[in-house]
Amino acid sequence: MTLIVTPDQENSYPSLVTALDVRDAYTRGHCDRVCMLAVEMGQAFALPASDLESLRIAGQLHDVGKIGIRDAVLLKPGRLTPDEWEEMKAHTIYGEQIIRETFLTNRNEVAGIVRHHHEAYDGNGYPDRLAGNDIPLSCRILLVIDAYDAMTTGRPYHKARSHDEAMRVLQGESGTKLDPDILSAFSRLIEASPLPVA
Repeated sequence: MTLIVTPDQENSYPSLVTALDVRDAYTRGHCDRVCMLAVEMGQAFALPASDLESLRIAGQLHDVGKIGIRDAVLLKPGRLTPDEWEEMKAHTIYGEQIIRETFLTNRNEVAGIVRHHHEAYDGNGYPDRLAGNDIPLSCRILLVIDAYDAMTTGRPYHKARSHDEAMRVLQGESGTKLDPDILSAFSRLIEASPLPVA
């Protein structure tokens, strides 16, 4: 994906993308794919241009906080221990902190999306246990896309699931982890998307 960079962003945004790529090439590729689908979803929900731009950048940088996660946790080939999982969850806080220190004109909006992109619809997400419509729309969009891409790509600790398998898992989380309206819109979008589905 070609990044659209304005002068005030040129010293922060691409450098963070590069840093993420150097840290973990998988995470960079994951963020690229999430970004593209997030823009499609944002357009489907008729987000205003400024909100769509914040969602686009947040999609690209939603996992930038993983720069701060130890290799032993980030790259672990097996299941994380409870303590390791708590460490992994901190990537949302690290990401917010990193983005707030950039020169992005919309850094506060982007940082907020990054902080809350793992909040669950039923309030059992993290880091702030927001629920329902208290979770910003852009965050509810990212959560669905993030989960789908994570399931349909292989990692050392799990095989890639097929599109149908991933959608069954997501449907099982509708109304608990995921906003049913967002999931419904995503289901329609992913079937029509030019992106390959497994």
